[in-house]
Amino acid sequence: MSPILILIVVAAYFCILFLISLRTGRNANNATYFTGNRASPWYLVAFGMIGASLSGVTFISVPGWVATSQFSYMQMVLGYLIGYAFIALVLMPLYYRMQLTSIYGYLESRFGGVSYKTGAAFFLLSRTIGASFRLYLVAIVFQFILQKFGMTIPFAVPVAISIILIFIYTYRGGIKTVVWTDTLQTFCMLASVALTVWWIAGHLDLNPGGMVEAVSESRYSQVLFWNAGPQNFFMQLMSGAFIAIVMTGLDQDMMQKNLTCRNLREAQLNIFSFSTVLIVVNLAFLTLGALLYLYGNQEGLIEESTVGGNFQLLIKDSVSGEMMARGTDYLFPVLAIDYLPGTVGILFILGLVAAAYSSADSALAALTTSFCVDFLGISKDTQVPSEEASQQRRRQQVQLGFSVLIFLVILIFKSLNNEAVIAQIFKAAGFTYGPLLGLYGFGLFTKRRVYDRWVAIVCVSAAIISFIINWNASKWFGAAIGFEILIYNGALTFLGLLLISRKA
Repeated sequence: MSPILILIVVAAYFCILFLISLRTGRNANNATYFTGNRASPWYLVAFGMIGASLSGVTFISVPGWVATSQFSYMQMVLGYLIGYAFIALVLMPLYYRMQLTSIYGYLESRFGGVSYKTGAAFFLLSRTIGASFRLYLVAIVFQFILQKFGMTIPFAVPVAISIILIFIYTYRGGIKTVVWTDTLQTFCMLASVALTVWWIAGHLDLNPGGMVEAVSESRYSQVLFWNAGPQNFFMQLMSGAFIAIVMTGLDQDMMQKNLTCRNLREAQLNIFSFSTVLIVVNLAFLTLGALLYLYGNQEGLIEESTVGGNFQLLIKDSVSGEMMARGTDYLFPVLAIDYLPGTVGILFILGLVAAAYSSADSALAALTTSFCVDFLGISKDTQVPSEEASQQRRRQQVQLGFSVLIFLVILIFKSLNNEAVIAQIFKAAGFTYGPLLGLYGFGLFTKRRVYDRWVAIVCVSAAIISFIINWNASKWFGAAIGFEILIYNGALTFLGLLLISRKA
């Protein structure tokens, strides 16, 4: 595969993104940046949200994850349906009734200013971590690809280039631009996966029915797990429901897109259609993973083993011919770049770029919106031209600040990562989104009032206690805690709020 061809494809892709940015950023103001002037077609939002939900993590990690967890991830995806139904029927009516720009405005009206700032601060922390992990993974793969073509560059370079490009095409139109660019990015990502599946199935002489049979009969295809432990069906189902609620319904990033719809009915249509399609899409990613392992084993390109109780994946180096230990996140990139046809490799890179930017651009817009609205008090409805211009400059400064912050956090993660990235993101979310789950749960399902000044202490304490429990779970309880740490964290926050509350 020619590196020149790769650069041409990527450059053409970004040219399209910049053209979209110019069109959507025309005559843009803060209302455009924060809410898209509430004029986005619901079906466009729904399709774009698929890419934003999946991101580069799903694109790379989930296929590689199949070797160690089979199709158990679908148990969590089924739980997503429950969570998305709660979002559409409970949270969306609340947000539209209150005409919120930042969803954390609900906490101010329900509890007070400290609760409001606490909820927004936990979101800023959560989304900064999530966006940084996603771009970190993609930067590693880009660096790996460049090295394959003899180009050795510092890790910070692809990270910096990625963030600069995101900043440039979102700084004017904000969420309005993101809604449209996410649509393009989702299409590229799904097209890449679909065509890769089609090529591998053809290479293995499998028609659609034969492909389903081959995958279902492989050792990778188990979906339901009833044994005790992190993969247990009921724990995964509950974890999926709560993860969907907090990482979509209580997340300014994902909700900001929904709040650009014309009305509540269209926003609900968006959620229901998006959640249904997401099941099929995640199943496609897992199928891709199974096919990659089947293909790699048949061609002698990979070896799977267990060393010291830990799974180890060896992938054949295309230059030396030696089997080299790689993390499962490298399965799709290495096979696509080194062994699948050049067309598939190009599609992989295009899909990877799309996957990375579909989540990172919206995260940057959401972080900027939350900080501007929740902490700086910038309004989307300013009528004074001089004040509007001043607030736009402040908003752009905030966006630049978050761009630099994400860059620094990624560099920190570079030296800390030691396990599958997707697991790290959900673990981090369990500690940072848990307090949000507790806050909203207490607000929605009780009528009690809290002593607002103590809320931040309760939320931080719950996160710390959850971390300690998770760290010592194997020693104390004889079993590790999975993604359900989110539920425990939310429950601790709820109980803490109950202790500092009074009757309304």
